Amino acid sequence: MHVYSKLRKIKMTEKINPNSYAALDAAHHFHPYSNARRIENQGPMVIEKGKGIKVWDDQGNEYIEAMSGLWSVAVGFGEDRLVQAAKKQLETLPYYHSFTHKSHPSVAELSQKLTKMVGLGMTHVHYTNSGSEANDSAMKMIWYYNNALNKPKKKKIISRLKAYHGITIASGSLTGIPLMHNDFDLPIKEVLHTMCPHYWREGKDGETEEDFATRCANELEDLILKEDPETVAAFFGEPVMGAGGLIVPPKTYWKKIQAVCKKYEVMIVADEVINGFGRTGKPFACELYGIEPDFIILSKQITSNYIPMGAVLMTDKVYQIIAENSVKNNLYGSGFTSSGHPVACAVALENIRILEEDGLMERVPLLEPIFQGRLKELEEKDLVGESRGVGLLGAVELVKDKETSAAFDPIGSAGPLLTDIGHGEGLILRAIGDVLAVCPPLIITEDEIHELFDRFERVLDKGLEALK
Repeated sequence: MHVYSKLRKIKMTEKINPNSYAALDAAHHFHPYSNARRIENQGPMVIEKGKGIKVWDDQGNEYIEAMSGLWSVAVGFGEDRLVQAAKKQLETLPYYHSFTHKSHPSVAELSQKLTKMVGLGMTHVHYTNSGSEANDSAMKMIWYYNNALNKPKKKKIISRLKAYHGITIASGSLTGIPLMHNDFDLPIKEVLHTMCPHYWREGKDGETEEDFATRCANELEDLILKEDPETVAAFFGEPVMGAGGLIVPPKTYWKKIQAVCKKYEVMIVADEVINGFGRTGKPFACELYGIEPDFIILSKQITSNYIPMGAVLMTDKVYQIIAENSVKNNLYGSGFTSSGHPVACAVALENIRILEEDGLMERVPLLEPIFQGRLKELEEKDLVGESRGVGLLGAVELVKDKETSAAFDPIGSAGPLLTDIGHGEGLILRAIGDVLAVCPPLIITEDEIHELFDRFERVLDKGLEALK
C-alpha cells in the first residue's frame, strides 16, 4: 500500500474527541471542497483564533497561514480597525438594500473609491457576496448587453482549462477543473474552454515561450472561428491563474489574447478575485499585463474576507447599453438581498484605507525578490519540478521524477500528504492536486518570509521521505 494510502487509512480510523468542536462539526456541518467521509471519521482542523500571519487551532497549535485563508486576508488576522468599522456601521445602519432605487452612504462611497482606484475606464460597480456570484452576474450582464444590441446569437463564453471562476452553475461552468464538473452536469453548453497558458507543462519540445503564447492565441482564434464569431460573446480569464495551480502566463500572452478578442468583438472579463489589491506587485494585475477589460471581477482582498463581498466593475460603454436596456424593461432584474451590504461596504472602505495608509500594496514589489527568491530555491528539492509565482503569489509543482517531470499517478496523491505534513511543521499550505500554493497576508515581513520558507523546506524534505 502507498504511504499516503496508509496514512489516510490510519487517519480514517482515528477517534474524534466526542466533547470537541471537531465532533460537533462532523455531526452537522457539510463542508465545501472536502471529503465528507474523512470529516465524519477524522474531524476537521478547528481554527480558533488568528493574529497577523498566524492562526491557532483549538488545541493551541500555532500555524503560519501561508494561504491567507483562501487567498484573502491581505491585512492579516485580528485587524482591529476592520472590527471597529463593522461595529460602527452595525450601530448606525446594520442593513439596507440597493433594490428599487434605494442606497446608503457606504455603498456610494465605496463605488466611487473602487472606480477611481481601479481606473482602466471602469465607471460603475455592481455588488455581490462572492467572486462566484460576481462572475455569474457578469455572464448575465453580457447576455443582457448583447440582447440590448439585438445580437441574440452572441452568447457563448470562452474560458480556459484549469481556470477557476467560482462554483455556481454559470461560474462553475467557467471553471475549467474537472473536479468542479464531475457529477454536477457541468459545464453548461454556452461555455467553452481553450488551452491553459502553462508553458512548463504544455510547451512543446523546441517551442519558445513566445511561440507558445502565439499558439495559445491561435487556438483561441481557431475556436472562435469554429463556433462563429457572431456567437462568441466574451473571454473570461484570471490575469494570473489561481486555484487551477497558480499559473503565470508568458509575458506576451495577454497582448496576443487581447488582440484576438478585439478582432472578433469578444468582450474581456478580467477575474482579479485573487490578483487584485496589490497581490501581484501592481494594484491590479490588468496593469501588470496591459489588459484592457470590459469587466473586472473583485472579491477576497476587497474586505480581506472579514465579511463576504464581491463586485463587478464595468466600463462606461458597457454600463450605458445595460442602463438603457433597464429602461426598456423598467428595471435591471438581477441582484442579491445583500448586494452592497452596508457593513461589507464599511469594512471594504476601511480595508482599502489600511492598504493605502500602510503602503501594503507598495511593499509587495520590495518583498517580491525575497519571496520569489526563496520560492525559486525550492526547485533544488527532489520533489519539485517547477516553482512559479509573481508578487506575493507562489507555488511549486510536485513531480514523481525530477528528470522527466513525470507527474504523480494519480494526480493528487502527493499534494494532500504534504499539506498534512505541513500542519506538523506549523504551516498551512494549499494543495491543488500536486501543486502546493502560498499566498501570505500582505503584512508579512522579510523575517516571516524566511520563516515560512524554512518550514516549507522541511515539509518537502519530510514529504520526500514519506513518499519513498
